Amino acid sequence: MGTGTFSDDFKRDAVAQITERGYPVSEVSERPGVSKHSLYAWKRKFTKAASGETEKDAEIRLLKRELARVSEERDILKKATAYFARDAK
Repeated sequence: MGTGTFSDDFKRDAVAQITERGYPVSEVSERPGVSKHSLYAWKRKFTKAASGETEKDAEIRLLKRELARVSEERDILKKATAYFARDAK
C-alpha cells in the first residue's frame, strides 16, 4: 500500500462508511488502498470530535445507519426482481 496524503473530507467519508453505514474496516481499507491502522486512527480522531453528542443524537445516528442498510438491501432486491422478471418472459 502506498503512502498517500488524504484530505479530511476523504477521511471523514471513510470513517462514515464504517460507523454510519456499517461496512467492515477490512472492506473499506481495500477500496482506496488505505491501511486498517490508518482507518482506526482516523476513526479515533473523528469520533473524539463528535463525542459531545447526546443520547438522542446517538440514537438518530444509529437509526440513520439502519435506514441506509435497509435501503441498500431493498434496492438490491428490486434489481433482482427486475432481472428475474425479465428472464421469465
